[in-house]
Amino acid sequence: MTTVLIKKTLGGYKGFTCTGHAGYAESGSDIVCSAVSVLVINTINAMEAFAKEQMEVITGEEDGVIDVTFVNPVNEKTKLLMDTMVLGLESIEKQYRKKYLRLKFEEV
Repeated sequence: MTTVLIKKTLGGYKGFTCTGHAGYAESGSDIVCSAVSVLVINTINAMEAFAKEQMEVITGEEDGVIDVTFVNPVNEKTKLLMDTMVLGLESIEKQYRKKYLRLKFEEV
């Protein structure tokens, strides 16, 4: 199962951590893992390219870890991109009934 922990602040975000592999299918054929990966990686790339957000990103491909921490309070573009990523992840979680993806929120 993939778990995504969204770290929220009052009115914004502090970061997020994505861990694990969905386990929906074999590696290379897992559509749930692929969908989560595309959403997460595209959001990181968009925050860098369009929002110019400063963040620390730690990855570990073997254990399926992507950890993002925002250096400063996020700007409006980053907030919108994060809201969009969360919307997509909630849709995947709902469609697969939390069996392969679990979305969690934490106030920090």
